[in-house]
Amino acid sequence: MSAAEAPDPAALLAPVAAIAREAGAAIMAVYATDFEAREKDDASPVTDADEAAEALIVPALERLSPGVPIVAEEAAAAGDVPAVGDGPFWLVDPLDGTKEFLSRNGEFTVNIALIRDRRPALGVVYAPALDALYCGLAGDGATRSLKGGAAEPLSVRKPPADGVTVIASRRHGDPAAIEAHLNGRAIADRVNAGSSLKFCRLAEGAADVYPRFARTMEWDTAAGQAVLEAAGGLVTEADGLPFRYAKNPIFENPHFIAWGGLRP
Repeated sequence: MSAAEAPDPAALLAPVAAIAREAGAAIMAVYATDFEAREKDDASPVTDADEAAEALIVPALERLSPGVPIVAEEAAAAGDVPAVGDGPFWLVDPLDGTKEFLSRNGEFTVNIALIRDRRPALGVVYAPALDALYCGLAGDGATRSLKGGAAEPLSVRKPPADGVTVIASRRHGDPAAIEAHLNGRAIADRVNAGSSLKFCRLAEGAADVYPRFARTMEWDTAAGQAVLEAAGGLVTEADGLPFRYAKNPIFENPHFIAWGGLRP
């Protein structure tokens, strides 16, 4: 299916959000049990919740957009990776932040994104333990819905005069590299968050920059990038180059920096 034949992202947003919520309910059903983690070939953890969510999301997307390839984390780990190019395809992380899930801190998400022309056209991030839904549509803005409430628009903030807030992973960070990329800007605060919620915190104006100098995969970032950029933010490679998708066959990202209202 070519990009021209792809379904309209605007028409897909509501049903994709509903799929993410359903997957979140499946995750929370496992979260309520004494679940155990297993180790994948790459030594990362996987649980019944990851697998249950992906088993729900993939067929739902196939029904919603027949013929559009789906790159999903657990299928990819098993070697099931469709070939994609400049045409549309889905990126799915059924449970982003499995380590946060294991820690039971609530900072894990369902990530679903539609890629067109190697950029996110649509993204949904749902944090089921927080009941927080973030949606982004390229060129049409980003929204947040908390605990089933009405959707409210999101916008990145103007960087405060007294210094920026850096948001980073609890498990990956390089303070020296971060400071080097800020070109002398004062840092007022450093905060941590798990999963794709870091992108969402930028989108809602709670932080200014998220540098990532550790390994990520495309399904980790696409939905969050869609939300952030729809809210007025930007994601670049660490050297400032545009951040692109469809990096076959591994789908591994380069190091990157996500910017709120701040610019390189």
